[in-house]
Formats: sequence, structure tokens, C-alpha cells
Amino acid sequence: MSRFLKEALRAVEPYTPGEQPRGVQDLLKLNTNENPFPPSPMVQKALHSGEIARLNLYSDPNCADFLRVLADTLGVGCGQVLAGNGSDEVLQFAFSAFAEKGAAYPDITYGFYDVLSRFFGLPSQIVPLREDLTVAVEDYEGFPGMVVLANPNAPTGLYLPLRQIEKLLCQDPNRLCLIDEAYIDFGGESAVSLLPRYENLLVVRTFSKSRSLAGARLGFAAGSEDVIRDLNTVRCSINPYNVNSLTLLAGISALRDADYFAKCCAEITAVRDWTARQLRGFGFTVTQSSTNFVFAGKNPRISGAEYYAALRKNNILVRHFAAPRTADWVRVSVGTRAQMERLVEATRGLL
Repeated sequence: MSRFLKEALRAVEPYTPGEQPRGVQDLLKLNTNENPFPPSPMVQKALHSGEIARLNLYSDPNCADFLRVLADTLGVGCGQVLAGNGSDEVLQFAFSAFAEKGAAYPDITYGFYDVLSRFFGLPSQIVPLREDLTVAVEDYEGFPGMVVLANPNAPTGLYLPLRQIEKLLCQDPNRLCLIDEAYIDFGGESAVSLLPRYENLLVVRTFSKSRSLAGARLGFAAGSEDVIRDLNTVRCSINPYNVNSLTLLAGISALRDADYFAKCCAEITAVRDWTARQLRGFGFTVTQSSTNFVFAGKNPRISGAEYYAALRKNNILVRHFAAPRTADWVRVSVGTRAQMERLVEATRGLL
């Protein structure tokens, strides 16, 4: 590092994204929870040459057309939603705005939360998941700062019912709870339905998973008008043109193609459940996933690290987290049925 870097950032360890290999022949990439299906045909039609020719102009800093369609889809007011350059940017805004007293989150969850806490110099509280990898909301009782829960959680894939989210919200009306719903479209009920009753709720979601727009970088937040106004203050102070024109068009078209969205989600969940059954048949413990991935491990015949390495030799890339509580597990993104059959056959050969 250079001598110019400020002292507070010298100990920060950046988030490590899932590996993105380039130029590897016949690689089956199941490590970053991308959607195996292309974006909606309506998205592809919207991104025509006429719109590309308009890239000499700035995008709408208010994202007005997109937010209008999004609000209508969610059943909330236009003043209750905010667009971000991926949900990671929305998380950055939220940690900057609402975590002055710190942030609390599980020990096994999305690693970006801890990076943001360290980046902003926040006093974080890491709350261990229970032995069965579930969240116990009573463990957050009394923490004064922002509570952050991925629901369904990653990498465990487990969903926390809304009645538990409500218990969390009721613990302290003066504490904001951020519910990260990156995977909610694959199982469970969104906490957006709770917004009319709880002003201390902020829901963050993404178009990367269920809408097949990971490369477009589009996410959003939904909350009370006051909370969204606060987020917009942060956004406009950092990056007022944060979502580009083509991404906004893609987002509108993805929202309008409800049939394609439902079809893709249904196919992914069906293949997910089939894959989980196959892996259990090989002796893996597999959590009850409500996401577009499966979390598999604790196989007496092969460790998580060995399974990851063996699959890699077979040109199948999954995600292994080496931390003590997850070292025996791998996270496997759900691809097409043919792709998951390839994973299953490779696993059969390995074992």
C-alpha cells in the first residue's frame, strides 16, 4: 500500500468476490449464484441501437420511470423506493447512513457486511448462528445499532419467517433493521408487506439473481419515505447518476415480463430441489434452501475442501468458504437441469 492511504483503511480486507475465470474451456461455473437463464426477451428488445446511441446523455438521476414501475410492482409509493448500482451500493448507502451505533449480523452470512463495517470504522457485533445454522432473533435483543439479516441467508440458504422478522422489529422501534432479500424470489415471503406497519424496516433487493441482470448492476431499497429520503441524501452526495440508462431500461423491461420471471424462478427451484435430493443420496447434509443455490457438506467420505478441489479438477467451479464453521461445506449455484446432472455425475464418479 502507498504511504498516502489513510490510517483507518490500512487494516481493511476487501471483499473477495467469487472467482470469475476467463477463457477456460468447458467450465461449469456454479460459484456465484448467477441465473442460468438469459435476461427476458423484453430486456433484449429494449436495449436496441437507438438507446445505445443516446449514451452521450446522462441517465436520469432520479430513476423516475424505473422507480414508478418498481413501486407499482411492489405495491408501495414511489417515494418508498430507491435504485442502486447493484444492491451492494444500496448496502453501502445504508451502512453510511444508519449504522452510527454499529451493525449486528450473523457470523455466517454475506461477507460484504463485515467489510462495510470495517471500511466505515463501525463497532460491529457478530452474532453466531445456532448449531443448526438458523438465526435466533432474540440474540439481537438490546443491540442499539443497525441489525442486518440476509433472508434467505447466504450461504446457508435458510429462510426466516416473517413472524420472526416482526419480533426483531418490535424489539426496538428506534433501531433500523435491514433485511437483505437477494434470494427472496426463490422461496419465502418478502418483508415488503410489513412496511406499512414498521418504519424501522429497510428491505434491500437485487436484479442479479431472479431477474438475470447480474452484469447490469441493479438493486433497490424499499422503506418508509423518510428512510428512503435519507438514503437519497447519501446517494446524491456520493454518486447522483448511480444507475446508467441501459440498466434502467433493462430493469423496467424485466419487471414487465412477469411470465418469464415466474417461469425461470419455478424452473430454478425445481432443479434446486432435485439437486439437493441427489446430493443427500451421496451422503451430504444439505440445508433446506430457499435460494438459487444449495449448501452441502458434512459428508463422512469427503471434506468440503476436498470436494471443491475435486470438482475443480473436473472443470466444475463451486464456492468453498474456509472459515471454521463452514469449512466442511460447499455452496453450489443452481444451473440448468443439464448442468446439475453434470455435477451429479461428477460427484458420483468422485465418491
